[in-house]
Amino acid sequence: MSKTIRMADIAEKLGISVVSVSKGLSGREGVSEELRARIWATARELGYQNTREAASAAPQSGSIGILVPDRFFNDDAFYNSLYRDLLTSCQRRKLVALMEIVSNEAEWACAAPTLVEARRVDGLIFMGEFTSDYIRAATATGVPYVLLDFFKDDISADSIVSDNVHGGYALTERLLDAGHTRVGFVGSTWATNSIMDRYLGYCKALYRRGIEPRPDWRVEDRDRAGAFIPIELPEDMPDAFVCNCDVVAYNLVELLKSKGYRVPEDVAVTGYDDFRYALLSRPTLTTYAVNVPAMAEAATAILSRRIQKRSVDAPMRVIPGHLIVRESG
Repeated sequence: MSKTIRMADIAEKLGISVVSVSKGLSGREGVSEELRARIWATARELGYQNTREAASAAPQSGSIGILVPDRFFNDDAFYNSLYRDLLTSCQRRKLVALMEIVSNEAEWACAAPTLVEARRVDGLIFMGEFTSDYIRAATATGVPYVLLDFFKDDISADSIVSDNVHGGYALTERLLDAGHTRVGFVGSTWATNSIMDRYLGYCKALYRRGIEPRPDWRVEDRDRAGAFIPIELPEDMPDAFVCNCDVVAYNLVELLKSKGYRVPEDVAVTGYDDFRYALLSRPTLTTYAVNVPAMAEAATAILSRRIQKRSVDAPMRVIPGHLIVRESG
C-alpha cells in the first residue's frame, strides 16, 4: 500500500512550516507566489492528493488563453514541456486553457489575438518573448495577463522567469573551475532578455576571475526574425562555450565533431534548460535545469489571482534552477 502524503511531508522536504504549506495549497495570503509555486510543484512530485482545503485554491470556472510565438513553439522541447505543465496547473484550478500560436506576421502587424477578439478568455499568458507593441495591442481591452519565461523593460507586468543570470554564471563557473580560461558564448543577446541575462551571468563569472569577455567569442545563433542560423566558429577558437539553450549546444557539438574537434577534450560545451537535446547529445550536455513545473504553477496562480482581482506580491518571479553536470563540460 502506498504511503499517504501529508502536508508535513511537503513541509519537511521544503524546510518550511506546515502552516506555510497549508497557505500555499489553499491560496491564502501569507506566502509569496514563488513559494506557493514551489509548494505545489513539490506536492505534485510527492503525489499529494488534493484535499478540500487545497481544492479551494481553484476558481470554479474561467478560461485563460496561452499565446506563443510560432518561432518559439515549432519543435521546441522546452515550450512543449512548459505548455504541458501549464495545462496541468490550469486543470487543477478548474480553468479551461486555450492556446493560440501567433505567426510572425500577426505579431509584427499587432493583430489582436482571436481569443481576445472573440472574448473567449478571462486572462492571457504570453509564453515566450513577444514585442512590446504586440503585448500592448493584445491587452488593450484590459484583460489580465502574465509574461511567462520573459519580461519587458518597458512594460510593467507580472513576469515569471528562470534565474537566467545565475544560470549563465553557474555554467561559466563550472567551465572555469574545470580549468578552461578561454570561454566563449553562443547566443544572440538582442533576441530575448533571457539570452541577454544568461550572457550577463557569463560575463560576471569571467570578470570575477579577472578575465575580459572577448567580442569575437560571442557567437550569433539567430537571425532578425528569431530563427536559428548556422553557427560560425571563431578563427581563434576558445577551449569552451556556454550556449544559451540545449538546442544550440546540441548543434554546436555536432558542428565541432564534424570539424574534427573532440568534446569535451578539445572544446567543452554547456547548454541551458535540461530538455530533450541535453540527453540526445553525444556526449550528453552539462546544463542548467529550469524548474518548469514551478514556472507554470506561478504563472497560473498569479493570473488566477489577477482574474479574481486579488492582490499579487510583486511584478516579477525569478524561479531558481540548478546545475546538472554531465559529459560535455
